[in-house]
Amino acid sequence: MSDLAREITPVNIEEELKSSYLDYAMSVIVGRALPDVRDGLKPVHRRVLYAMNVLGNDWNKAYKKSARVVGDVIGKYHPHGDTAVYDTIVRMAQPFSLRYMLVDGQGNFGSVDGDSAAAMRYTEIRMSKIAHELMADLEKETVDFVDNYDGTEQIPDVMPTKIPNLLVNGSSGIAVGMATNIPPHNLTEVINGCLAYIDDEDISIEGLMEHIPGPDFPTAAIINGRRGIEEAYRTGRGKVYIRARAEVEADAKTGRETIIVHEIPYQVNKARLIEKIAELVKDKRVEGISALRDESDKDGMRIVIEVKRDAVGEVVLNNLYSQTQLQVSFGINMVALHHGQPKIMNLKDIIAAFVRHRREVVTRRTILNCVKPATVRTSLKRWRLRWRTSIRSSN
Repeated sequence: MSDLAREITPVNIEEELKSSYLDYAMSVIVGRALPDVRDGLKPVHRRVLYAMNVLGNDWNKAYKKSARVVGDVIGKYHPHGDTAVYDTIVRMAQPFSLRYMLVDGQGNFGSVDGDSAAAMRYTEIRMSKIAHELMADLEKETVDFVDNYDGTEQIPDVMPTKIPNLLVNGSSGIAVGMATNIPPHNLTEVINGCLAYIDDEDISIEGLMEHIPGPDFPTAAIINGRRGIEEAYRTGRGKVYIRARAEVEADAKTGRETIIVHEIPYQVNKARLIEKIAELVKDKRVEGISALRDESDKDGMRIVIEVKRDAVGEVVLNNLYSQTQLQVSFGINMVALHHGQPKIMNLKDIIAAFVRHRREVVTRRTILNCVKPATVRTSLKRWRLRWRTSIRSSN
């Protein structure tokens, strides 16, 4: 006990809390919650994709059990819970979560109704084609590698992506004292915006918006709030409204109207949405609805809302927009890691960072392609000289 007592050092609790909490906050910000502006990936996403790459789990190869990949990820690169890693994989395989899926899944990976995915021992995965492009030229020393958690493996510090993934797939996360919420965009539009920036690095936000008019969510729907988009692209923060795509159909014989919903806002749970509408009708907070059913199938979404004879379909629909998640707001907060530090970035900042990264990747690849053949030729010459010398000496 006396030996233990001699090791106790009195410290100022205020200073200790400041130091320890700052260490924790930076660990969460840099190592967990925020994406890198260059490849748009958080560490866990990067480690999952790299593990699949090492396993040869490419888009044109056979599927592998999700449990196999999860085991490699947590054993070699990401010493955290298997559930968190599998949840990450599941989200990368959901067409309603990512605009362009990074994982090609086989099996039950959940639904827009909130159904959970099957256990990792049942599902199978492989990289998608677009994920392959995120790691193109990885073996050509195009990016730096760092030690894993125990120094036994090397992992890429960032991916040499050909795709501006941060804008294309977006990102969301809550760190300590800050958060990020970046909407996804159309790949063609973003690439055109990047090309416009390369042609003219002094291009304005308005000029970029001629190529990238706004976000493009995987569940589609209608985006309202042009001013919010402009503000977000200019300052890094803004708000847009996402409204379900619905139409009012009238029966030719009876004249009764029916509301058909084909698309719902991003990250809205369809089953809960229908339950909410039914609850509002039951409580008589929304009038004019006689029947409600979900006719969605593999061909697409279809929510049918039958309107009473004496009600007007457009009025009922507007009431539903105001009282349910048929219309939601999306707060844009474009925070990403830039040179290892969190930063609020506008549209041009993100594109500029990606283009700089691509220039560095292409430069390093070109240097390797030029230097390596010369090194090989030099080595061959030295080997031949040694071989001839050894032959002469033996004679």
